[in-house]
Amino acid sequence: MGNRWDVKYKNLFQGLYISSFNKESFSDYKMKPPAEPFKIKVIEPVRVPSEQERKEAIRKAGFNTFLLLSDDVYIDLLTDSGTAAMSDNQWAGMMLGDEAYAGSKNFYNLEKSVQDVLGYKYLVPTHQGRGAEHLMYSNLVKPGQLVPRNMYFTTSKVHVELPGGKMVDVIIDEAHDPENTNPFKGNVDFNKLQKYIDDYGADKIAFVNVEMNVNMAGGQPVSMENLRKLREFCNNYKLKIIFDATRSSENAYFIREREKGYENTPIVDILNEMMSYSDGCIYSSKKDCLVNIGGFLATHDKEIFEATRSMVVVYEGLHTYGGMAGRDMEAVARGLREGAQYEYLKYRVNQVRYLGYLLMEAGVPIVKPTGGHAVFLNALKFLPHLARDQWPAQTLSAAIYEDSAVRTMERGAISKGRDSETGENIFPKLELVRLTIPRRVYTNTHMEYTANSVINLYEKREIIPGLKMVYEPKYLRFFQAKFEQLPL
Repeated sequence: MGNRWDVKYKNLFQGLYISSFNKESFSDYKMKPPAEPFKIKVIEPVRVPSEQERKEAIRKAGFNTFLLLSDDVYIDLLTDSGTAAMSDNQWAGMMLGDEAYAGSKNFYNLEKSVQDVLGYKYLVPTHQGRGAEHLMYSNLVKPGQLVPRNMYFTTSKVHVELPGGKMVDVIIDEAHDPENTNPFKGNVDFNKLQKYIDDYGADKIAFVNVEMNVNMAGGQPVSMENLRKLREFCNNYKLKIIFDATRSSENAYFIREREKGYENTPIVDILNEMMSYSDGCIYSSKKDCLVNIGGFLATHDKEIFEATRSMVVVYEGLHTYGGMAGRDMEAVARGLREGAQYEYLKYRVNQVRYLGYLLMEAGVPIVKPTGGHAVFLNALKFLPHLARDQWPAQTLSAAIYEDSAVRTMERGAISKGRDSETGENIFPKLELVRLTIPRRVYTNTHMEYTANSVINLYEKREIIPGLKMVYEPKYLRFFQAKFEQLPL
């Protein structure tokens, strides 16, 4: 099936398409903030630290927003992982937690939710997505093997490398261009994948890894057509396909919105078809499941299931809790269903779009189209006066905090890390700052406050000085690295 992205409107709208909006009125388009499909029952008071407090806090944190104290943050856009607000239904479910060590009824509720929403037969629970990656990748990757993926993710890359593998990029070229408005920039490039098979042999491919709503590309979705063709391609070489399905519900929303033939298809039906083209998935429940902790791997393959279920008891816990409390499994079971509701997803995606729209209206360079979980600032275009080794994205993230107490995060060279063979820094084409929107947490007024801060910085961008790295941990350096400010 082809996509229904009308080229006539694509560049004008730049990824802000709303399926219910009349195309003929695009020339007069002014995006209004989406109405929340929920009521607020509980609040958490927050404060804006003073300018002096912000300056002291970011310096004490070594200009690394991960090292800021939560109390020093007004709007926290560091991540959408584990930061969602749970519903009254989820909280009620937590009161029904069965904390039996073995055979918890909440595990079976979770298993049923995974079977219904995602269509997988087998489930292995873990404490979070990273635990699922460890079990799945260490089981499937052998020394010297490659894992082709539609752009790396930090923890996934490390979990492939630890057992001796190497992650390689097979995403379409458009994904590396922030200005390109292809509606499915997460798609796999079959020519790139074929070249790795031709050069190394199919036996050197551990599996093909596909991420839904590709994080490092700006939250860009994968089309159903691409997934279907990938299944056919991999069948020819007897290769397994493993999804990083963490943001699969948001990916399903984009398929319904942009791909011909899916306009009125229920999200759960789209998800079931998506997952049918894989052999299994890893899943961080802390995103689309609207919870604060939890994860799992799921599979159609009994062999993968038996191997990883044997490992989970060593690293996570018994196979009916996998490191989660029963109450948390119940919250995940209910959240997986809630996170696949169309009206919720429509609001979710459009709140992110609203922030992107405000920034684009002011000329701020962002990744287009706006993704499903975050707005990504193009730091190279935002701070063109900084050299790559002055870490533009890290610099911009720190500057946003200092300006407004809004916490964002770097997604560029610091995240990419060093070449495992040469030890040299890798400078990817994308040097981004991620403004990640927690689910059901912030109002549209918070989006406007954030946009005003970024726009304010953009107007005085020439006077923002760069950074130098003064401390670097061995793994996943973006979490703990420290920096000092350079003279302008």
